[in-house]
Amino acid sequence: MPEISQSPTIDGVWVVDPEPHGDARGRFYETYRRSWFPEGREMVQANRSEKAAGAVVGLHYHLHQADYWQVPRGEARVVLHDLRVGSATEGATATLLLSGANCRGVFIPPGVAHGFASLDELTLTYLVDQYYNPADELGVAWDDPDIAADWGIADPILSERDRHNPRRRDILPATRPHAGLRR
Repeated sequence: MPEISQSPTIDGVWVVDPEPHGDARGRFYETYRRSWFPEGREMVQANRSEKAAGAVVGLHYHLHQADYWQVPRGEARVVLHDLRVGSATEGATATLLLSGANCRGVFIPPGVAHGFASLDELTLTYLVDQYYNPADELGVAWDDPDIAADWGIADPILSERDRHNPRRRDILPATRPHAGLRR
């Protein structure tokens, strides 16, 4: 059974440290079960992202979608920030390391902004509980001083989208998530 723990920093974020099983052939890990999370959601889409060392995928968030991330190859510094109005941890920022070595997974609820820095070439796989919806793809500035994220990279490679996301204080009220928001 993997070790599953709630983040001490952000309410509703769960970290999974899988238990390895292996022999001379290699390793096996159980990586996800819906029942591991109190508000387990059916995951309906799987995605894969491959990034070069030094890339930063800035802070994105969804009003309706939950994510479950893992890094089977490489190493990522994951940054999470609670944007949910009325959340007990509103405004909190957390970082954690996901890698092929630790096989850790992280469940990210709607309203928690999430991004990662590619500390070396990596592959990130993620499950989501909603089909892709561009109207639910929102962002906040990766370098917002009010969030004060430590990406661990001095000169990040950024997308145009990440270069232009608004600061937290400039997010329109209609696109601010609220605690307890569900699909």
